[in-house]
Amino acid sequence: MNAMTEPLLFKQGDRELVSFATHPSNYQHWTLSVDGDVARLKLDINEDGGIKPGYKLKLNSYDLGVDIELHDAVNRVRFEHPQVKVVVFESGKEKIWCSGANIYMLGLSTHGWKVNFCKFTNETRNGLEDSSRNDGLKSLAAVTGACAGGGYELALACDRIVMVDDRSSTVSLPEVPLLGVLPGTGGLTRVTDKRKVRRDLADIFCTTSEGVRADRAKDWKLIDALAKPQQFPQLIEQEVAALRAQSTRNGSKGIELTPLQLTIDEQGYHYTTVDAKVDREARIATITVHAPKANVESTPQAIEAAGANWWPLKLARELDDLILNLRTNELETGTWVIQTRGDANKVMAADAVLEKHKEHWLVRETIGALRRTLARLDVTSRSLIALVDAGSCFAGTFYELALACDRIYMLDLPDSPDAAPSLQLNAANFGRYPVVNGLTRLQTRFNEDEATIAQLKGLLESPLRADQALGLGLVTLTPDDIDWDDEIRIMLEERASLSPDAMTGLEASLRFPGKETMETRIFGRLSAWQNWIFIRPNAVGEEGALKLFGTGKKAKFDWKRI
Repeated sequence: MNAMTEPLLFKQGDRELVSFATHPSNYQHWTLSVDGDVARLKLDINEDGGIKPGYKLKLNSYDLGVDIELHDAVNRVRFEHPQVKVVVFESGKEKIWCSGANIYMLGLSTHGWKVNFCKFTNETRNGLEDSSRNDGLKSLAAVTGACAGGGYELALACDRIVMVDDRSSTVSLPEVPLLGVLPGTGGLTRVTDKRKVRRDLADIFCTTSEGVRADRAKDWKLIDALAKPQQFPQLIEQEVAALRAQSTRNGSKGIELTPLQLTIDEQGYHYTTVDAKVDREARIATITVHAPKANVESTPQAIEAAGANWWPLKLARELDDLILNLRTNELETGTWVIQTRGDANKVMAADAVLEKHKEHWLVRETIGALRRTLARLDVTSRSLIALVDAGSCFAGTFYELALACDRIYMLDLPDSPDAAPSLQLNAANFGRYPVVNGLTRLQTRFNEDEATIAQLKGLLESPLRADQALGLGLVTLTPDDIDWDDEIRIMLEERASLSPDAMTGLEASLRFPGKETMETRIFGRLSAWQNWIFIRPNAVGEEGALKLFGTGKKAKFDWKRI
């Protein structure tokens, strides 16, 4: 596949698949321009450019295709324009900034499409916040016109929101009064947790369809600053200057994000560093992640020269794309088995390079890409099983893949210790890749037991065999070579027999123990509230609000509170 030419929706045999690969030359909805250390992303949506037929993207409303472009554009700012310190989001249409997710698209979509769309959209917004928090890429929403629903949620993900005070521009989250659903990509949570809007004011705001104008929006903390039309450009310049001063980005010449090498066939999805074989009858995908075949480039000059082919970056991009492909295109494949292959010493060496040069712009952005990819795996609604078997190399960053799983099985070879697989910890496991709950995966696994974490820190770089890993709590079970095949087969068959709805709820509840964060609250609601509300007749029934939107008919609600 070539992202320069392939459409986002294409046929592969009798199946219709979504591709998450694109290129600025193919954008239909966004324009990316860069001037020095400021990038501008202008949204001017092509009404006839929906990813699927059957609806028009009127009023700068978006669908999955629009957000795929946004995801690509932000990544290009990260890697191709490392000098950029501030991204300004603007509208290319008069009187409308963005009206949010296209209602007619939602009305025509399957339940799974809606929920996956909401999740990907929110991950893109989370990524903006992640880049600001960790990598110094700041963002500003310059709101001109109506900014509603998912449009306002994009603004909420920015560091600052400024709005023109022209007596017609508004911000709103109208999903409850107009559609009978909720702001699906974190709107409610960001209003209260991030912007600290008072509960009673948020209640009024989220039950009012007409929106709030600039002066009241400022008073209620829904925006940060406002200006009359004549002074608005000056306000934007002031805000950009303030954000520029906060940025820690220091790159100069970027690298090109070349298209990924991907082959899709009936057997699965095949990249250069990762591979997924899909057994659709058993509903299992086996994901194999490969260690580098040689030591990775280890000097700043060599890393930059390798560019998108630098193994850690290639791994991050390919694994991220694979997760999106499996999650969107293989809806019935409910269990993902994760295994690794290669030389653990090569993985450890790559991790050492990442640690040594973590302040270099390209290494820092690569760590960010790996961090966001692992976070995407954490919130994927699939059963995740890690198999530490012969040939495995679950070391450092690769062990984070296992820690993201619901269970870890490790092969014990008591009679052949030299051939037995091992686990290895390094600095990557102690803070490089925080989970969305703000903790490391080890802290999450051991419920913040600091004595256990301190003990594990004392074992850095040491290969741990099955009995040691089990004793330390680093794996779930350790079948020996006599029982391994049967135990794994029975476990996978049992997992595949369970209700996918129940498993989604169970896994989402168990993966993030302890204190909640804005991100865990958002994803908890996506897997619970949105899943429930999106299938209720009040929203999607024949007389539901989402189905009747725009027809002039009034929705008929079942008034029972449940």
